[in-house]
Amino acid sequence: MASVNKVIIVGNLGRDPETRYMPNGEAVTNIAVATTESWKDKNSGEKKELTEWHRITFYRKLAEIAGQYLKKGSQIYIEGRLQTRKWQDKDGAERYTTEIIADTMQMLGSRQGQGGSAPMDDGGGYNSAPPARQNSGGGAPAAATSRPAPASRPAPNFSDMDDDIPF
Repeated sequence: MASVNKVIIVGNLGRDPETRYMPNGEAVTNIAVATTESWKDKNSGEKKELTEWHRITFYRKLAEIAGQYLKKGSQIYIEGRLQTRKWQDKDGAERYTTEIIADTMQMLGSRQGQGGSAPMDDGGGYNSAPPARQNSGGGAPAAATSRPAPASRPAPNFSDMDDDIPF
């Protein structure tokens, strides 16, 4: 039977990222993300909250991006996998830490003056590859058809558009 080790977290950073570099020069960034669950108690009717803290580790280019752009309080979407590692404390006792190894990160919310958010993956770039075109003609591939290149046009002027949008 196949197994799946997949974690998705949406939460807020509890502190600024900590970035270190391994001997081979690759970056490692650690963050702590809080997720909060709220509910109304059925017996007392009062609102209850439970906050969980998650340790998240980024490697390589994604670690550099996280260290540069994330700040305490940032809202973030993370995809990754769980990993438990064994280590020894100062007294020589064996300890275990379970953390999320991030594969994908997306900053949520808006940055001042810059608008939306951009998804990022472990490849280090933005997930902005154009979607693949599908050939619906059944004959020659679309790339083989000869079409003239579109003429460059000036950018449209949006100031003359009607502002009476119903939504």
